Amino acid sequence: MHSAIPDREATDIALGYAVRAPSVHNTQPWRWRPAPTGLQLFADTSRQLPATDPFQRALIISCGAALHHLRLGLATLNWSTSVDYCPDPADPAHLATVHTTRQRPTDAQIEQAAAILLRRTDRRRYLSRPIPARHIRSLAGRVSDFGAAVRQVPDPMLPRLAGPMRHAATLHSGDQEYQAEIARWSGPGRTCDGVPSRNAPAPRQAGEIPVRSFAEPTLLDPADHPDGAQWLVVGTPRDDRRAQLRAGEAISALLLTATSLGLATSLQTEPLGMLESRQEIRTQLLHDCAYPQAMVRVGWSAGHAAPLPETPRRPVREVVEV
Repeated sequence: MHSAIPDREATDIALGYAVRAPSVHNTQPWRWRPAPTGLQLFADTSRQLPATDPFQRALIISCGAALHHLRLGLATLNWSTSVDYCPDPADPAHLATVHTTRQRPTDAQIEQAAAILLRRTDRRRYLSRPIPARHIRSLAGRVSDFGAAVRQVPDPMLPRLAGPMRHAATLHSGDQEYQAEIARWSGPGRTCDGVPSRNAPAPRQAGEIPVRSFAEPTLLDPADHPDGAQWLVVGTPRDDRRAQLRAGEAISALLLTATSLGLATSLQTEPLGMLESRQEIRTQLLHDCAYPQAMVRVGWSAGHAAPLPETPRRPVREVVEV
């Protein structure tokens, strides 16, 4: 099998998949650069959120999700990919170089690529209907392909997650820098990035595990019952930039697999930007055996819930350096 490089049209199609990846506050903090050796991915640190993500962990994870989306987009065009992760120690913003060869996609790649067009972040409450164990195994299997692991949080252990989540939400509610950042990246009038009001429900009531609140939320939550979501913690054995990038790929695979199974999902990272809260989750839920990179709410949307609108995306031309 000989090496080859996709043409401009194929690259643009694949990048159209990549820009649909989930990212912290929908900042889409990535840049792509075509090169003779392959398509290069860079972190766009101008889009870092200092108050939300002071260590750039969520930024790198977001780029990893975009990398996975790109690879699936290329797969639909009969391109197989391999990746050099963090190839330039002198340039930490250079996260990956993607190499391509001609090869037909697998059924799993086709299924996940189709889910890219359907996936939405659903921050509303979910039904209390159980998730079959086989579905959880499918999600865990996809994550393990990228060197990560999933811990399902059983109901008796939910207080161990709720504590750091509430602590983070309380601290952020009084943090002026954080609130200003939320105001800059959410609310009405978002056209190409950020979290629009129409995609954010009102803050949770006291007693529920909080999810991140955004400015001027208008999304109606039809559920009149406590949230029935299952919580998953995605962790990695290491915590360097490469591990965080791979975690982003793993999270992307998890979210897309859940979508193909008909499940609703919402990515949550609020307490992980705080060293103390992150360590508490690592100790209480992962027993100091892995580093938590994200939490994912998974469940069934209410049957009468309105379809979620798409969140805005930057055009491909704005994320490519020619």
